[in-house]
Amino acid sequence: MQPAAIINRGRGPEIAGTRITVYRVMDFLSMGWHRDLIAVTLRLSSRQVQAAIDYIEANKAAVTAGYERILNRSTENSPEIEAKRRKSRAKLKAFMNQVRRRKVKETARGRNPRG
Repeated sequence: MQPAAIINRGRGPEIAGTRITVYRVMDFLSMGWHRDLIAVTLRLSSRQVQAAIDYIEANKAAVTAGYERILNRSTENSPEIEAKRRKSRAKLKAFMNQVRRRKVKETARGRNPRG
């Protein structure tokens, strides 16, 4: 069995042989989960999760800073993304209104709008 290791392929530190970052493990640790439960949930070995925990402990400041950046990034959209989100939302709203109008017309004609 190959020893568990943490590597960085540019997405942040992750468990070798997976795409699971140590930040994902931190999510579970912050909720108080036990190593073995994290392993089962993420389909990892306990050794792999322990390697992530050891890496987190050995690099606490850097890992915590990276984790905070990710948490902040996920709550703030760039102006470009926000514009796309608003456009998509408006498109969905227009489509839903069109579906509602069609159902109203079908109901008014005495048809069952559900088919």
